[in-house]
Order: sequence, then C-alpha cells, then structure tokens
Amino acid sequence: MTAGPPAASRVGESVVVALDVGGTGMKCALVRPDGTVVHAERHPTGADRGPDAVVDTILDVAEGLADRARADGLTPRALGVAVPGVIDEAAGVAVWSANLGFRDVPLRKLATERLGLPTALGHDVRAGGLAEARLGAGHDTRHVLFVAVGTGIAAAHVVDGSAAVGAHGAAGEIGHILVRPHGPRCGCGRVGCLEAVASAAAIGRRYAELSGLPGSTAADVVERAVAGEELAREVWSSAVEALADGLATGQALFDVQTMVLGGGLVRAGRHLFDPLRTALRERMTFHREPRLVAATLGDEAGCLGAALLALDSLEPR
Repeated sequence: MTAGPPAASRVGESVVVALDVGGTGMKCALVRPDGTVVHAERHPTGADRGPDAVVDTILDVAEGLADRARADGLTPRALGVAVPGVIDEAAGVAVWSANLGFRDVPLRKLATERLGLPTALGHDVRAGGLAEARLGAGHDTRHVLFVAVGTGIAAAHVVDGSAAVGAHGAAGEIGHILVRPHGPRCGCGRVGCLEAVASAAAIGRRYAELSGLPGSTAADVVERAVAGEELAREVWSSAVEALADGLATGQALFDVQTMVLGGGLVRAGRHLFDPLRTALRERMTFHREPRLVAATLGDEAGCLGAALLALDSLEPR
C-alpha cells in the first residue's frame, strides 16, 4: 500500500478504518479520503476459534486502529469491513460465510455500538472490484467487470464506481455459471460450474488426478506446460477455454468496457492472458470485445475497497 505523509504533517486529518477479513488473515489500514494509506497492518483471523471469536477479533482490531489514529492526531470518521460470503449490505448483516462460520451476524450494528463510528459492511470481492474500478486497473472506464480467480471464482460488476449488490446480496457469482454440463461437481453441489473447472484449485486438482501427483497446484501446471509437458498443456488449455466461456457469458450479460482479472491465477501473466484473449475474441459475435487486463492492486484491493465503502457511507454516491 502507498504510504502517507510524515506523521507531523497529518495532525487533524480525517481517515477511515478499513478491514478486509479473510478465512486466514485480515488486511487492515487507516486510509485518507484520497485513497492514500496512512498505516497498514495484518492480523490472523483465527476462524478455527468459531464465529463469535472472529467477530471479537474484528471489533478489537478495528477499535485498536481507531485508537491508533487518535493517538497520531488523526480523526477516524468511519469504518469499512469487507467479508466473504453472502452479505446484506443494506442491513449490514453477514448472512452466510462458510470461511468464517457467519450466519446472520449483524456486524454493522455491533461495530457501530463498539466504535461509535458509521460502519459499512461489504462483500470482499465486490470491495476489491470497487477498488480496482476506481483506483486500479479499471479507473479509466465506466463499466468494469472484476473477476477474482483463485481458490474460487467470483466477480463484481462496477458501473460509474458503484458495485451491483443484487436483490439478495449475492450478485457476481460468476464462478457458478454452468460451462461444462458433464464436468466435475462443484462445491455448491452442481455439476460443471466455472469454478469447478477453471479456478486455481480446480486446475491443480485436475492435474493431480490425471498425473497421479498429489498436491499439484495451478502454478505447477503452468510451469510444466511452459516446459512443454503435454498433460500440463492439456489441463491448462482446458481451463483457459472454460474461463473464456465464463467471461464471454459475463460480457453478454454486462457489456463492459474493461474486464479486470485478479487472484492467484493472474500470476501466470502472459501464459494466461495471451491464450485467454484469443479464446475470448473467438467467442465474440455481435458483442464488443472488452479490454482484458490484470489487476494492479494485488491483495490490497479488498482493504482499499473497504475504505471506499466507509467513505461512501459518509458521502453516498
């Protein structure tokens, strides 16, 4: 994250507290209204301790950051928290999160009561998409589809700097588009979802099944494919083709100018983007081909997005 100005020159400045809560760790920061990070830190989530303990940790960390801001002469104005799962942003409730064990947790209410600050609660991928659309790779276009391809696959559709939430807080689940009717079973229970074929986890799993090499990862597949191994090339090509099918469906639905790809799979660089651009282009008929680019904010996107949600809660867009 970009460092802010020296502490002596920051006295009296307004900041927001931002937390991006994952199943393993939390990325946290104090962020100025212009998006500059004043202070950043990371903490373990400790999801294995149960949902109540995770809530306590979130509140403790947020309160600690607000106290640090005040100790440095800054004024914390609001809190933004991004979490995975199904989020009712309007009600401020984490409806469901497998990674955190949340079921109908009124996180906004709990945080507001604890910190005394206006609080915004959002979905982690939508928060990341918001940051990439406003501050990152999609900042120069009005219509952006951010697609995170890692252990799973999810998306955020951002128009004029606002991410669509959906009627039930579940917009953007592009990973559960059906792309291979006779493909592997997805974690959601259905067969052939994009996530079950083209996520980093699915690629490693498929290669392990065919090669007999347990513990194989998507990074291993890319490395071996680049080295010329036929099996790795087949697994990689199959995943890229499926991802292109999913993105083509996304373009048919949303007609965006820019698609921003984030997540671990993007580390493959041109070995992903070159064949993916070609495959996506082949699937375009009357639809305009979107600009396909890599995310630029890395794993900081969710935290910056949480900060943007907090700032928006003060001045609704």
